[in-house]
Amino acid sequence: MDITTRLQQLEDLLNEAKSMPLSSSALVNREELLAIVAAAREELPEEIRQARWIVKDREELLTKARRDAEALVERGMAERARLVSGQEVARAAAEEADRILAEANQRGRELRLEAEDYVDAKLAQFEIALEKTAGELERSLGQVRRGRERLRGGTPAEEEFGEPDFHDQEAP
Repeated sequence: MDITTRLQQLEDLLNEAKSMPLSSSALVNREELLAIVAAAREELPEEIRQARWIVKDREELLTKARRDAEALVERGMAERARLVSGQEVARAAAEEADRILAEANQRGRELRLEAEDYVDAKLAQFEIALEKTAGELERSLGQVRRGRERLRGGTPAEEEFGEPDFHDQEAP
């Protein structure tokens, strides 16, 4: 299951919780709620691993682009060395080798830029998914906190006088 499904389970659990008579509080099964939250936590690292895979893919693409560029450069150098046999042939070979070298460098730059653009797009998609998940998780946590506050209810002093009873409050 994905995190969105877990959040939906939390919301369903809270919506289906039995209401306390004469109160806006609700009873929820603590173990069930904690199990859903724990499962959601376990599922988050998978998305983080996906980000690592995207970065790894980027590195592999860059490595391949470098190897391709180096291979082109080596071919250019080999071609250049082969053609350097006479004065005119040597000049033509040097020009051709320089052209091949420039072409290889340009192609290497293009491959690197394409790889970086691809990885950037994937990371942007991943960032959006994580931000959405974080927002949903924050909203669900807020619902859980409000539900817990409702379950705790007020102290007798709060209900009678509208003031908190400082003797019953927990230490921060």
